[in-house]
Amino acid sequence: MARKVNAEGAVGAAGAENPGRLKQIALTYKMTRRVDSKVGLVVAGVGIVVFGVLLAIGFAIGHPIYAGILGFVLAFLAMAIVFGRRAERAAFGQMEGQPGAAAAVLENVGRGWTITPAVAMNRNQDVVHRAVGKAGIVLVGEGNPNRLRGLLAAEKKRMARTVADAPVHDIVVGDGEDQVPLKKLRTTLLKLPRVLPGAQVTAVNDRLRALGDLMSNMPVPKGPMPKGMRMPRGGGKMR
Repeated sequence: MARKVNAEGAVGAAGAENPGRLKQIALTYKMTRRVDSKVGLVVAGVGIVVFGVLLAIGFAIGHPIYAGILGFVLAFLAMAIVFGRRAERAAFGQMEGQPGAAAAVLENVGRGWTITPAVAMNRNQDVVHRAVGKAGIVLVGEGNPNRLRGLLAAEKKRMARTVADAPVHDIVVGDGEDQVPLKKLRTTLLKLPRVLPGAQVTAVNDRLRALGDLMSNMPVPKGPMPKGMRMPRGGGKMR
């Protein structure tokens, strides 16, 4: 009896999981189609072409059934790859230019990185995020490139006494010269040479955590927020 209950529970869990995945795929398709109206036609066309080519080869060699099965599998795989790439492109297209887009990409960079969003910000909402990993410290700025130079320089100076032994890289997200497009941010981070052992990465993170960030150093006023409160003009952190 216990085995029967367990089996029914497993089937129920699998049934609950599949609708969740299908719903996620449907939502992703709807989001992608808003940006890329031809995504359905392109994905279907890829599947038909791949299946047709394999089936034709099967007839030519005298094994249409086996080639048809293989063609179906490869067609499904090709459709999934094409759809995934176009969905990713559409997602980045919607994110570009939005505040916090770089932070969202950094949060999904993968294991081995500690991400701290908004370690520095100015009143124009130019922001610097921090990523720490075996490549060292990476400061990622999003906003106006000219204003970000001051923010990045101030953040490097603030960290210099605490983590002078760790390499520091800076990246400005954008499509201009010497900038990194948002869609290539994750790849750029992962391509940086790994020069720090794991123990040193932990030590660097601990020292930076003690140094604080924008949110932890921001004073919290008692009572209601003053109506005329404004961000300071400086490019550094709020004290």
